[in-house]
Amino acid sequence: MNESLKYVGFWKRVIASLVDAALIGLIIFPLLIGEYGFDYFESDEIFQPLGPFDFILNWIVPFIIYMLFWNYYQSTPGKMIFKAKIVDSKTGDKPSIEQFVIRYFSYIISLLLLFLGYIWVAFDKRKQGFHDKLAKTVVVQPKILEPEPVIFSESSEEE
Repeated sequence: MNESLKYVGFWKRVIASLVDAALIGLIIFPLLIGEYGFDYFESDEIFQPLGPFDFILNWIVPFIIYMLFWNYYQSTPGKMIFKAKIVDSKTGDKPSIEQFVIRYFSYIISLLLLFLGYIWVAFDKRKQGFHDKLAKTVVVQPKILEPEPVIFSESSEEE
């Protein structure tokens, strides 16, 4: 057990996911609007791409973004806010590309099961969602140590 790390809990992971979704949205939405106009968002077909451009932007681009961030930083911008990293659940080392791919596609399983795969983070002792369990990963962050007390040196002159 690493005494300097702790598992990242549910609410921090929710915030991290919202930040990541917003950042990806900032990239994707303007391109979708440019290609399809605002009518794009009125479509009833959530999982039915309107064409190759739609499929690439909504399915391929997020996958590439996540894989790059996970591979190079073991994190995403949202997780970086909390200094959180994704690590192998057995060794604490960087997960393999295969684990990252399993983790990414397991998000879909977590989502389709009425978000239970994500909510499970709140109840699991290692704070693992279904995607973490399937990929054999955990999300950790450094424990916050108490800061040094503030000490002002006394000065004989006031400015």
